[in-house]
Amino acid sequence: MTIDYSKELPTVEGRLSISQIEELVAKPLDSKPDKKFFMALSISGGFLMIGAICLLLSFYYGIGLWGNNQPVGWGFDIVNFVFWVGIGHAGTLISAILFLLRQKWRTGIARFAEAMTIFAVMCAGLFPAIHTGRPWLDGYLLPYPNQHSLWVNFTSPLIWDVFAVSTYFTVSLVFWYVGLIPDFASLRDRTVSKIRKTVYSILSLGWRHSNRHWLHYEKAYLLLAGFATPLVLSVHTIVSFDFAVSILPGWHTTIFPPYFVAGAIFSGFAMVVTVLIFVRKIFDLQNIITMDHLEKMNKVILATGLMVGYAYGMEFFIAWYSGVQAEQFVFINRAFGPYAWAYWIMVSCNVIFPQLFWFRKIRRSIPLMLIIVILVNVGMWFERFVITVTSLHRDFLPSSWGYYIPTLYDVGILMGSFGLFFTLVILFTKTIPVVSISEVKAVTDGAQPSHHGGSHA
Repeated sequence: MTIDYSKELPTVEGRLSISQIEELVAKPLDSKPDKKFFMALSISGGFLMIGAICLLLSFYYGIGLWGNNQPVGWGFDIVNFVFWVGIGHAGTLISAILFLLRQKWRTGIARFAEAMTIFAVMCAGLFPAIHTGRPWLDGYLLPYPNQHSLWVNFTSPLIWDVFAVSTYFTVSLVFWYVGLIPDFASLRDRTVSKIRKTVYSILSLGWRHSNRHWLHYEKAYLLLAGFATPLVLSVHTIVSFDFAVSILPGWHTTIFPPYFVAGAIFSGFAMVVTVLIFVRKIFDLQNIITMDHLEKMNKVILATGLMVGYAYGMEFFIAWYSGVQAEQFVFINRAFGPYAWAYWIMVSCNVIFPQLFWFRKIRRSIPLMLIIVILVNVGMWFERFVITVTSLHRDFLPSSWGYYIPTLYDVGILMGSFGLFFTLVILFTKTIPVVSISEVKAVTDGAQPSHHGGSHA
């Protein structure tokens, strides 16, 4: 019986040889930055500068510059934190969970998704730090002995966030770096610059492509994948506890952990698709990051979008089933109150528009795909806004009701977080291979064993 192993492998289109793959992926690193690169960097850097200025003014004058009020004590800072942590989920899911499930189509997109995870978590970590109002005292969030005899409150979900996000960032960074070691060695061997060769030699840790090195590498990568997998589920679960462990109507619900995890994967994949559409075109990687890759990610977006839609419906059902008037009022207020516009933007972008991915032509159409994933990103930001603000702005007493209006400083810091994210992404494309050279080589035609049937002498 003849077994065709190529059917189990992802398609590297264009019948590229192993040497051509290496040349194609390393080309952006060897060439000098062009005008398009500096134009993109200047735009993202401009957004970053706007955010930095707004942040410095907030440090100087205090967070009274923001739109936070009573009763809405949590505004854009927590909304942005939850949004960016969610964006950071797709990379580890693609790298770790799909690796453990032996989904080899992940090879072309894993490196870029991992990088986006790290950059997104860096953006997310900024917001709890400034949310405290006195970021110069944030060191006390870490449990270490000090002369003031202060100890952290381990029953606070905000402290859980510190442990969850810092652990997730550390493991993701180590996981990303371990996957880079063989590629650093390949770059070391092909570069002619003495400075680059020295840098790559240090980063590759003496890698020589020997069988012994590959054996230890695969064991370490498998171990880290197993370690990172529960983190994908636990981090956003703990973030959801910021809301779920409170007794506030609209937040106190047990569906939040799976709802937040599904939403994180949903938004994370949407952001990865958004950026990869441009990356594969700019760097001529259509043969490595193929339309099949994008279609599979669109299927994941469709599946998680259905989960998110189910969670929206169950929130209303449980509020009705509970018979608690305050709980019912919160959800009616979300859909038909002052923030109804935000709620219906959320529902449209997260539930209605992703249903177009049921159609194969739309899943494989770059323009339509780009529009839908951008709408998903918009919708998921509004989801965090709706959860945070609409549960707070109308309290139990009508006399304490308020309306949250973000200020220009809130918007500026949000713009700055996007500027930081895309600045890091743009710099990444010129310093590190955006595709894992070693993994793509391993799944290209000719790299896998061939069986021709019959006996061999």
